[in-house]
Formats: sequence, C-alpha cells, structure tokens
Amino acid sequence: MRKSTAALPPIFTAVVDPLIAFLRMEATSGILLFLAAVVALGWANSPWADTYTALLAGEFVVGFGGTQVHFTLAQFVNDGLMSIFFFVVGMEIKRELVVGELNSPSKALLPAVAAAGGMALPACIYLLFCAGTEGAKGWAIPMATDIAFCIGCLTLLKGRVPRALIVFVTALAIFDDMGGILVIALFYGHGLQPLWLLAAGGVLAVLALLNRLQLRSGVVYAVAGAILWYFIHHAGIHATIAGVLLGLMIPARGQRPVREVLEALKVHSEGLVRRTPEEGIANEELLQIEEQIEDLEPPLNRFVHALHPWVAFGIMPVFALANAGLSLSGMSLDSLTHPVLLGSAVGLFAGKQLGVFLFTFVAIRAGLSSMPGNAPVSQLYGVSVLTGIGFTVALFIANLAFAAEPALLDQAKIGILLGSLASGVAGYGLLRVLKPRVAAPSPVTGLQA
Repeated sequence: MRKSTAALPPIFTAVVDPLIAFLRMEATSGILLFLAAVVALGWANSPWADTYTALLAGEFVVGFGGTQVHFTLAQFVNDGLMSIFFFVVGMEIKRELVVGELNSPSKALLPAVAAAGGMALPACIYLLFCAGTEGAKGWAIPMATDIAFCIGCLTLLKGRVPRALIVFVTALAIFDDMGGILVIALFYGHGLQPLWLLAAGGVLAVLALLNRLQLRSGVVYAVAGAILWYFIHHAGIHATIAGVLLGLMIPARGQRPVREVLEALKVHSEGLVRRTPEEGIANEELLQIEEQIEDLEPPLNRFVHALHPWVAFGIMPVFALANAGLSLSGMSLDSLTHPVLLGSAVGLFAGKQLGVFLFTFVAIRAGLSSMPGNAPVSQLYGVSVLTGIGFTVALFIANLAFAAEPALLDQAKIGILLGSLASGVAGYGLLRVLKPRVAAPSPVTGLQA
C-alpha cells in the first residue's frame, strides 16, 4: 500500500501534495502539451535555434555487428515513441468497443456519424485550397481531434458541460483515431512489400492466438510488438501502425468469469470467518485470494494503467517539443495566405466544427439517436468547436505528408497551431458564457433550444 505523505516532514508535504494533485488533473496532459509547444516555438526562434535543430538531427545507433540501426532523435520520437502512443490508442479503442461506450451499435452510431462529418468536411475544405498543388497530399492533416487538449478544455469548464456530452466527444475522438489510423496505413506508406507484409501477418496470427489463450505477460507482448514493428516498417506501412495492431490484440477481458471468481472468494471468506484469532491466516491463503482477484483484471486494463501516465506526461509532450518548433523568421503577410497554411487552419477551425455539428444535428433530427445528456443545441455546437483542436495527430500526419518538403511542413505546422488555438479559445469561450443548464428535450427531435 502506498504510504501517505501526511507522515512526511511538512516542507516535503507542502511540495509533494500540490504536485500529486496537479498530476491527477485530467487537464494536465493538455497543459503539458501546450507548454511543450510554446517551449519548442520559443526555442526555434531564439538565439539558440541551432541547438534545437542540431538536437533533433543528432544520430544514434542501436544494435551490434551487422544489424545496426541508424536514426535521428526526431525519427526516434516520431517512429519509436509514437508507436507506444498508438499502442495505447489501440488498446483504448478495443476497450471502448468491447466493454465501453462503443460496445453496441446504438451507443456507437451518433459519435460515428459525428466523426464522419468531422473527417470528411475538413478534408474537403483543405482540398479547396490545395487541389492541384504540391500541398494536396496533406489533405488528411485537419481530420484529427486531439483528445488530450479537447478533454482538458472540458475539464477546465468545471461541470458546465453534461458528462454525457463529454463521453460523446471522447467516443467521437476514438472514431477519429480509427479514421486517422486507416488514412496513415493506406495513404502514407512507402510502397507495399508482400513478403514483409506476409511476415507481419504471421506475427499477428501468433498475437491473436496469445489473445485467445489470455496470455498476461507484458514481456511477451513487448517482444512480439517489437518484431511486428520491424516487419511493418519493412512492409511499406508506417511502423506506428504496429502499435495499433498490437493494442487490438491485447485481451480485454479477465482470465475467469466474474461469477466464478466471486463464488471462489465467497468460499474462501466463509472459511476464514469461522476461524478463531489463534488459528490465523496463512500467507499462502492470502496469495490465493490475491491471485483470484487479479484474474478479474484484463491485461488490457493493466497495460493502459501502466503506460498512460508515460504517454500523457512524457511521450506526447516530447512529441510536441520535437515537432512544434518552427522558425518564424522570414514570414510575411503573404506567407499567411499559403494554401497549405489556410487549408490546415480553416479545415481545423471551420471544417471540424461544421462537420461534427451538422452531421450530429441531422442524425438527431432524423431520429437516429437522442441528444447526449439532453444538452441544448448551443452546447453541442460549443463542443463541436472544440473538436477543431487537432494538434498531436495533425502534426504527425503533416510530418508524414511533407517529410521531404520542409517548407510545406512549416506552413502546415503554422496552420495547425492557428487552427487548433482558434478552436480551443472559441470553443472554451463559448461554453464558458453559456448557462450550464439542461432543459427537457423535445419529444419529437430530442433537441433543445
């Protein structure tokens, strides 16, 4: 059991307690992302900008003999650490599909429709600016919603938005992630290699068997995941997709049915209650009870709980630090009209909010679903604006689209920063001024004024 800080010296407690409270905030990940982006932007435009560039371009070597792998720090972050990010995303997707908010068609329908609108309209708006130009291949940049920033903003609103609407946005972001993953796999690879693809399929078959056998060993999954990453990379698909596939192969249910475990615990507890204090309880018996309780926890939950803090407070801020830094020197008003910049910014700010809101509104009016939390339409629009925060995955796709064209990548980054900032400020401001009321829904449409 974790010791309380109350027994520690007062000066230590005064420092540690606020830190623990801060790390427990749901908004912390979004705050750290924002701070990392600010630091990267400031560093890239400071007198020490050369050190920022040199750090990211620094080369590392892993391996021995003739099996060495060379990579830069930027590649390590974008291809290596982000694979762990996508591994957690894959597990969260599976959890929602198996036991969460997306485990039935009725629950999944509305966020799926909203996500479709939030992906299609931004891509169309981007292409309105960039069709026929060299920037057209970045069409998927404004499709993604950054769940950390989005939920961070909703958390800071302190109960002014119904919980059901927050769950709706979370589910929407899960479908956004699915769409982004498919786009990365299908459109941002580098030519399929059938033999490597077949080898990756063999690893997936083994993982599927391990999933069916309810294997709980994290080490085995880590080794299999590393092999899958290597095969996927050589197969011509972006290697981070290996993280998603591995996440989908982690068992999402406990080893034994809940009823069976509870019955076994009941038998144990009845036997222990009948004992006298002098007889005591053996350590072996306590271990048996502990093992039976552990059988209830799925490996997926255990892995998510173990990795999520590292991803939220480590990998995502490091990714922002490595990718949000761009030099603003030489920028002019003319550069603000670049098609890639406008397509990214307008796609995120206007495309996401309109796509999510209109598709959701029409689905509710058509009777396909009811309004989440009986929220007023104005609140639905407010959270739709927030979905335009597309920082992490948008930057990731921009790096894939324009890896060989630094000038276009910089324009995309500026557009992402502007569009995400505008969406965050406008969405937060709108939800802040709206009255936190929940009116009765219309018996016909489920909508409120």
